[in-house]
Parts: sequence; C-alpha cells; structure tokens
Amino acid sequence: MTDLRGRSAIVTGATRGIGRAIAERLVKQGASLALAARTSADVVQVARELQTSAPHSDQRILGISADVGKYEDCRALIAEAAAAFGRLDILINNAGIGGLKPATELTPEHWRAVIDTNLNSLFYCCREAIPHLRNAGGGWIINMGSLAGKNAFPRGTAYNASKFGLIGFSEALMQEVRYDGIRVSYIMPGSVATEFEGMNPGSADWMIQPEDIAQIVMDLLSQPERTLVSRVEVRPSRPVKR
Repeated sequence: MTDLRGRSAIVTGATRGIGRAIAERLVKQGASLALAARTSADVVQVARELQTSAPHSDQRILGISADVGKYEDCRALIAEAAAAFGRLDILINNAGIGGLKPATELTPEHWRAVIDTNLNSLFYCCREAIPHLRNAGGGWIINMGSLAGKNAFPRGTAYNASKFGLIGFSEALMQEVRYDGIRVSYIMPGSVATEFEGMNPGSADWMIQPEDIAQIVMDLLSQPERTLVSRVEVRPSRPVKR
C-alpha cells in the first residue's frame, strides 16, 4: 500500500469518472489534494465529500474551479495548490473531452476545444508545476492518454490528434526532467465505463472500471526510485467478441 501522507497532489477533471476514482484513492492513501474541474459547484461538493472521508486530520482537500484549456486558469490552479500545501509532489493530468465527428463536421471552435483540453492543458499545467516538483526534490507527473493515441479511427481526427500528441509530449518531457527526480508516465486505457461521449457507465460490465485505472496510478506511485514506468497500456481482459 502506498503511503502518501505528507505528499500533495493535483488531479484535473476530478469530479467524475477516472478523475474522481483517482482522487478518492489519493485521499485514502493520505495525500492532500487539489481537485480541478470547470464547474465550481461540482468541484466544491466533491472536495467536501473527500474531506469528510480523509483518514488524517492534517489532510487538506481543495476544490478549485479551472478550465485547463486556458493557460491563466492552469497557472492559478498550480499556484493556489502549491501555496496551500507548501509543496507539490504529484500532478495527474486527467481532464479530457471527446467530440467525435468527421473532420468535415468539426468546427474550428470544436477542434480548438479538444486540443486545448486534451493536449495544451498538459503543457500549461506541467510548465507551472515542474518548478514546484523540483523544489520538493522530485515527484510524479501522470498523463491520462488513450489507446486512441496509437490507433486512429474514423470520426477521431481531433481526439486522435490530441492523444497522439500527448504521447509525444510525455515521452519528451520524461527525458527532460528525469534527472530532477521527476518521473513522467502516461496511461493508455481502452474502453472505460465512464460518461465519456454520453455513455452509460453501468451499461457494460466487461469494460475497464475507473477504479482499475486508479489502481494503476497507485502502482506507478509505489515504484522504487530507480524505476520509471513511462507507459502503461490497459485493455479490457474480455471484450465483447465481434
């Protein structure tokens, strides 16, 4: 079991699905946590719930409203969390949107929204977080990718582009900061039972569950210092036969 007491973390896209599951595990393992999402009421409510469940009285759970597709929001998010906790150890870049449409039906605004949220946000948050991670003596950056980052499909032009880009960004960043004691990993799930693209999370028990991805995050955080697991691909063990 990973003991994260005394560590602090940020999770983007943290009010539901994979982000919520990761946040719950981080709190359970003792970390102080800043949750980020666009809707203020949602993020404050989730932070309140997680504060109630925190096992240690010295844990602080913050809910911070932020649109991570905007640089200024990311800068404010990282600054507020680092100031509140006095350090930053873990950054989980989980926020993401889909918007699956043929290229001819994508508007420029839709394209920008997908790229801003799924890809540009990584740069914004990492740029602001890395100095704090260095000051803490090292830490972790975990980016939530997708198998769509290596397997293109029709209607996925924007989404595929964002996730292909996530891989390139993560691989390069990993090499830039590894000697600062900062480990960069990315997770590439297949089909996960979430509300992504309007899906009903309870409709397919064969899918990966959000808590499965949260467990992978815990496994990454428990690796010995000499070990860097840079990429994790995960698929349903028994997908529907076609």
